[in-house]
Amino acid sequence: MPPKTDILVTVFGAGGFLGRYVAQSLLKTGVRIRAAGRDPRRAWYLKPLGGLGQVQFVRADVTDRAAVAAAVEGSDAVINLVGILKGPFRKVHVDGARNIAGAAADAGVPALVHISAIGADPESESAYGRTKGEGEDAVRAAFPGATIIRPSIVFGQEDGFINRFARMARLMPILPVIRPKWRLQPVHAADLGKAIALAALDPSTHAGQTYELGGPNVLTMAALNRWICETTGRRRALAELPDPIGKAMARVTGWLPGAPITWDQWLMMGQDSVATGPGFDAFGLDPAPLAAVAPAWLVPFRKHGRFAKA
Repeated sequence: MPPKTDILVTVFGAGGFLGRYVAQSLLKTGVRIRAAGRDPRRAWYLKPLGGLGQVQFVRADVTDRAAVAAAVEGSDAVINLVGILKGPFRKVHVDGARNIAGAAADAGVPALVHISAIGADPESESAYGRTKGEGEDAVRAAFPGATIIRPSIVFGQEDGFINRFARMARLMPILPVIRPKWRLQPVHAADLGKAIALAALDPSTHAGQTYELGGPNVLTMAALNRWICETTGRRRALAELPDPIGKAMARVTGWLPGAPITWDQWLMMGQDSVATGPGFDAFGLDPAPLAAVAPAWLVPFRKHGRFAKA
């Protein structure tokens, strides 16, 4: 690859939660970023993270082949962060991923990093897991040297996962826990962002590889909620819902806005989100545990916020 200051990395989904962490890691190396998304304004917050002219913004819906092709033109690496938890899964996870991989191959881009998920499987009962698996196949078919990264549940200051449970613990005297025995391996967005950036900038090492990235600790959903309550100083009883009750809730209310769990998420949680393949060691990284990072940004959920004694 050319000198870092001449490298251009196109990041699809740069305006999302994970995007800021990937961008920070890339910008620190001196490369330029082209932030591609349906609404470029969502990524404008990246501008002050880099130097003058280091971040460029383009409008590109991943389902629009022409827009995707224009976005990847002249790139030295392409990263696809785009994913959804509900909605047109196939359109985004399969067709969109195929468009990006195909455009990158046609443009002769040296490196492609595709973000999937632990549990991605074309045979999955869950539409999320199934389309993530089919998306991986589509990417490999179009760009055999792509690096595929499957993270566990990603946490960070702006996440919609840990913060959601902390919010519930603040408002509810009894905290219901769905799928209490489901196991996950929370990974900090900053560590994941570093690994993604390294994969994009070093295709000679990471091309064609598939990595599963999780943090250093495996927790059950019950243990995670218990830890959140302890960390935010909320003495809450946990109501571990039996699977038949959780299943009924997901089936009957999962379609409602703000529902605690959708039917598809229920199906996805039939399989633990625990890394089994090559992981952070391949990048020379030592991921941070949840307990070392999250307490600082969970402070506002304490009873008296930053003024709490403990």
